[in-house]
Amino acid sequence: MNSIGQSNTEGDMADKDPRSIMELGRMNTARWAAVFVTVGLNALDGFDVLSISFASPGIARDWGLNDATLGWVLSMELLGMALGSVLLGPVADKVGRRSTILGCLAAMSIGMFGAGYASGVSTLLGWRLLTGLGIGGMLASINAAAAEFSNLRWRGLAMALMVIGYPIGGILGGLFVQGLLASGTWHEVFFFGGWATAAFIPVVWFLVPETPAFLDRRRGPGALHQINRILARFGHAPALALTSGGIGEKRASVADIFKPALLLTTILVTFAYFAHITSFYFLIKWVPKIVVDMGFDPRAAAVFLTWVNVGGATGGAIFGMFATRMGLRPLTIITLIGGALMIAWFGRGPEGQTALTVTVVAAGFFTNAAIVGLYSLFAKVFPTHARATGTGFAIGVGRGGAALAPIIAGYLFQAGFELQTVAVAMGSGSLLAMIALIGLKERQAY
Repeated sequence: MNSIGQSNTEGDMADKDPRSIMELGRMNTARWAAVFVTVGLNALDGFDVLSISFASPGIARDWGLNDATLGWVLSMELLGMALGSVLLGPVADKVGRRSTILGCLAAMSIGMFGAGYASGVSTLLGWRLLTGLGIGGMLASINAAAAEFSNLRWRGLAMALMVIGYPIGGILGGLFVQGLLASGTWHEVFFFGGWATAAFIPVVWFLVPETPAFLDRRRGPGALHQINRILARFGHAPALALTSGGIGEKRASVADIFKPALLLTTILVTFAYFAHITSFYFLIKWVPKIVVDMGFDPRAAAVFLTWVNVGGATGGAIFGMFATRMGLRPLTIITLIGGALMIAWFGRGPEGQTALTVTVVAAGFFTNAAIVGLYSLFAKVFPTHARATGTGFAIGVGRGGAALAPIIAGYLFQAGFELQTVAVAMGSGSLLAMIALIGLKERQAY
């Protein structure tokens, strides 16, 4: 028996409807390939979002920006992500995960190239808004896709892998950007991101089909035939009929996330993500500028941000392993506390390079591990017909917190507050997220 899956008799022969086949069937190479593409897409998102952080010291220098204006520059794609997640999450639940991902890749690529050619703040803000729209829709779509391409046994691991794609993108991007900044300008950072984004369009086209769960739920013309073509590609026997109960799901609305059965869950997980992401993006967006102000070289700033993502990738992977043995909610609460403490510790001020590196690694470890927990909760608490909508709503509102984080921090710095005070204030978002998850009942968190 393959250690990465289960025998066909355990899954394919248990039932003959698409849901049972996908949830109980073995994870073969084609299914893992689709999951790993979502990892790559999240890595791409990680670099695209962080590109403005990598470029910010050069932009501030070339255009003479003050901290308040720089806060808006750092936040614009986050505002776009908020809109993209809320507006395009329902699109992914109506037209499909694959089509939405491809459209978002096109928008992201255009936005990145446009940012590279920007010659002023207003133009740059417009291109970053477009990039953010694409990223927001992408996040909602790939979260649903990763959950639906994986079976029940390996879904937790698949979700953890997808989420840690973000810091992996930051790590690889950081290493590459160090070379770009050594020989070029901040413009090249965006050009690189544009080409990398465009390269994923054919990858998605050939390796990522529509999810059988979406086709099964939508029940469009020829749905069973389309599903069986995908099941054959995944090495499974054909489904004999669509999943029973699908008609009821067809009448279900993506607006169900606001109805009594899901409303409390929607509010709690959305607030938790909003509060924590405010803390997370203070760290991600301001680390380069803060360490430059401490006296480090701009290239060293990229190194420190890379270390934040090393910690994030490690934290996400370890969280995924522990999540198979511990409850998802309590484990997420522990990481939220750790994240708040490490952001406050970062605010202590200038340290030697080694001590500062250890601090940012630990901060990245806990803050990204908490994001893995929150994304895993999204995939569990929202039903298939509203999974991308619920995820998109939580992410979209949460990205409002992400957009506010650099702006609030910028104004706090502009008002003369010390780094320690700003760090404690911004890190408190993770503690508020912890309180929200305490209010999430076990039955709501599965």
